[in-house]
Amino acid sequence: MDAGERLTHQTPMGTISNGMLMAAEQTAPITPKFACLGVTMISILRNKTMKALIGVIKDKNKERPVPSEWRTIFFKIVEAFKAGDFKLEKGIPNVRPLSDGEAQRIAGNIRSYGSELISLPEETWDTSVYIWMREYWEVLVDLFVSDGLSDLVLYTRVYERGLLYEFDVESVHVP
Repeated sequence: MDAGERLTHQTPMGTISNGMLMAAEQTAPITPKFACLGVTMISILRNKTMKALIGVIKDKNKERPVPSEWRTIFFKIVEAFKAGDFKLEKGIPNVRPLSDGEAQRIAGNIRSYGSELISLPEETWDTSVYIWMREYWEVLVDLFVSDGLSDLVLYTRVYERGLLYEFDVESVHVP
């Protein structure tokens, strides 16, 4: 494969382009578990610069990188916060909307930090982690501001509900 050649593969969950899964626009309010398992791995293996897809694991002894299939959800949460939707009222599939109090606390923490949030860059996933806590996963997503990596994290609990995952945003804070 030439360095400039673009390799794409269409799947039911989206398009793999140069080894990266680009999620299709969701039309139903569900995110099926194991969505990445339907991906044809041949396309991925042909791109030697691609980072491996990271699956969901119940490991209570070790923090792990955030699973690939959850990353779009976290991106959408940050985009909602950037747009001022701290209650997540506009709806993100499988993400619980926040109460007035929760939304005010998160907005206040971001405002008091003193810098504007930016969209999650790819480097977010180099330092963001999750760990199994017997009934749910705790996830810490490192947030970026206009000056670069911030001290702020998005703290979320992810619950397994049959074939789905439910995301419960707990806070945005400086640990």
